[in-house]
Amino acid sequence: MHAGREWNVQPVSEAQALKAYLCPGCGLEVAPGVAHLVAWRADGVLGDAADLAGRRHWHTHCWRLGAR
Repeated sequence: MHAGREWNVQPVSEAQALKAYLCPGCGLEVAPGVAHLVAWRADGVLGDAADLAGRRHWHTHCWRLGAR
């Protein structure tokens, strides 16, 4: 549970992190080579495909801060 919703969360290791993404938590770049998390809703009303398409890459620290 995060921000009152159910989420699927998958860790991404340094070796797997090949592209840059913008973290929705802080708005800064998650750089290639930086371990982070990918999260997508598990309880969306539009179905699994829409939830998966809405996945976002978060800094691990930002995801933890958002859980408070």
